[in-house]
Amino acid sequence: MGVVMFFIPSYFVSNTLPLLAALLYALVGLVSFKAGFLRSLHGEPVITQEGETVVSYGPVLFPLAFALQALFLWGEHVWILQTSMLVLGVSDALAALVGVSAGGRHIENLTKSRKSVEGSMAMFISSLVILSVSLFVFRDAFTGGLIGQPVWMLLALALLLALLATAVEALLSWGFDNLFIPLAIAYVLYVLDVNSMVTIDGFLLGGLFALFMAIFSIKVKFLDNSGATATFLLGTTIFGIGGLIWTVPMLTFYLLSSILSKLGHKRKAKFDLVFEKGSQRDAGQVYANGGVAWIMMVIYSLTGDPYIFFAYLGTLAAVQADTWATEIGTMWPNAKARLITTFKDVPVGTSGGVSIPGTSASFIGSLLICSSAVLLNVSWIGQVGIVQSLLVIGFSGLIAALVDSFFGATVQAQYYDPIRQKVTERTHSVAPDGSCVSNELLKGYHFVNNDLVNTLCAISGSAVAYMVVRNLVSL
Repeated sequence: MGVVMFFIPSYFVSNTLPLLAALLYALVGLVSFKAGFLRSLHGEPVITQEGETVVSYGPVLFPLAFALQALFLWGEHVWILQTSMLVLGVSDALAALVGVSAGGRHIENLTKSRKSVEGSMAMFISSLVILSVSLFVFRDAFTGGLIGQPVWMLLALALLLALLATAVEALLSWGFDNLFIPLAIAYVLYVLDVNSMVTIDGFLLGGLFALFMAIFSIKVKFLDNSGATATFLLGTTIFGIGGLIWTVPMLTFYLLSSILSKLGHKRKAKFDLVFEKGSQRDAGQVYANGGVAWIMMVIYSLTGDPYIFFAYLGTLAAVQADTWATEIGTMWPNAKARLITTFKDVPVGTSGGVSIPGTSASFIGSLLICSSAVLLNVSWIGQVGIVQSLLVIGFSGLIAALVDSFFGATVQAQYYDPIRQKVTERTHSVAPDGSCVSNELLKGYHFVNNDLVNTLCAISGSAVAYMVVRNLVSL
């Protein structure tokens, strides 16, 4: 199907009919999924160790990816659509075929769908070939920053894009790679071609740094395989496209919070079975903490709106405030916590609990995020005012951390662990014999886990900072 979509622009001047056909195909895929017919389109569902069924929405998302690109890229940038859809149609299918037929070793701690080393290698090599050839074939269609680039630079770009496509394919389940593989490739190529502030060499250096950081994070056990892969994806975009002023605040959060999570290990060990996840972060935590920041950077790269930078600082301040409140609050000796909704005494580490040490730490952590931007002498900080910027970002983070606590106390899922007879955020517990036991839901909603609450925290910090600065000064 990807090969067919590659040739469609050659037969249609307007995007109207291809767009309608893609939407119709997506609708058929959705109806077939809901009605239960044409099951071969969606593949066999995968059952995880926890008993969760993982199905594929690929037949719906594949044409949707084409439709989105046909809507925005038809015309002088249609070559980007052709390139990205060809990678999806050929490389993604080849990865699945090789992964199944080779029967190789599965990559652990990566995703709910099973991914193999052999399948990922097939994805990378085929993507590299397709991208390299496409960048040479379509050189005459370049309109901006890609014009006149030397051969070695285009090959290096193809290499990094192939790594990104492979990481997306390996990390995503439920067929979402069918949507995000082409969109990731299309976004990078489009921004490099139209945004004069983004350069290929800067993007390549950012990708190299993100790759180094991902490998380093695995070595020091800051992240597991999925978390490192997600960090590479988000980091490549933020570092490579955002540049230094977007990189330093993110690194400030990442390094300080990662180090803090490793401190006081013995004191915090008693909370390991209470919190949903441990100190080694996975992809879900990376998305929850860095996903909104990544979206802010993407929006800025497409719009150039300077207020988005403060939204970016606000979301980083929010997740740093939440992390510091949790880490300091549980590490502080003899700290007392109260439930944010009733102010009743609760054990330290309870979802929705707040303490003086934790709340103070959240404000300090937020200030450090803004301070990192101040040290870079960002012009927008000067226009708003250093003190004003510190106060806005500091309180944005603090408010967001309190929002996190409120959701934690009201809607976040909390379970009863029958083995250890404790309240926990974990849906399952491991019995002494190694068997997996489902925990009973005590309060909240099953779908509201810690990652979702952290995401809401990040959104609230971003929204507060954006609205305050927008009404405070004209940039």
